[in-house]
Order: sequence, then C-alpha cells, then structure tokens
Amino acid sequence: MRSRYSAFARGLSDYLRDTWHPRTRPDRLDLDPGDRWTGLDVLATTGGGVFDSEGTVEFVAHRRGAPPMHEHSRFVRDGGRWAYLDGTHRR
Repeated sequence: MRSRYSAFARGLSDYLRDTWHPRTRPDRLDLDPGDRWTGLDVLATTGGGVFDSEGTVEFVAHRRGAPPMHEHSRFVRDGGRWAYLDGTHRR
C-alpha cells in the first residue's frame, strides 16, 4: 500500500498498473500531474501476512487543494506478489 501511495505521489502510472491485479487493472491509467499528495494515514489492516493470500488496508490519502481520499482496499497475492484488487471509497 505504501509503495502504491508513493507511486501516485511520483506519478508512476506504470508501477501502479504493474501492482494492480490483472482481473481489475485498467487498460490505461491517466494520473493528474497537478495532484500534490501530502500524506498517508493507514487506519486499519487485515490479513496480508506471510501465510495469507488476501489482505485489506483502510487508509486516508491527503492531497493539496482536494478532499482526502478515504478508501478500504483489497489486495490478493498473485504469483507470490501482492496486487491491488479493488477498493471502496468512504466518506
């Protein structure tokens, strides 16, 4: 999760697509170059351990000039690597 946040902050769309599960990965990912991400708060996690095949992360990501993004994300292990599956935005 932290590496994906860093990729958003640095505009690394190729890395984001590479860490997205193939079943839900978009064909293209156009990031807004004007976004200035300013912080990440991880609120809760489940699973995600060495012997787990699934995990969740609830987080709030902050960006300058925009409301925070609050999401509950699901990750799955795919070929030995963690991949972002999907997320539900919260208010």
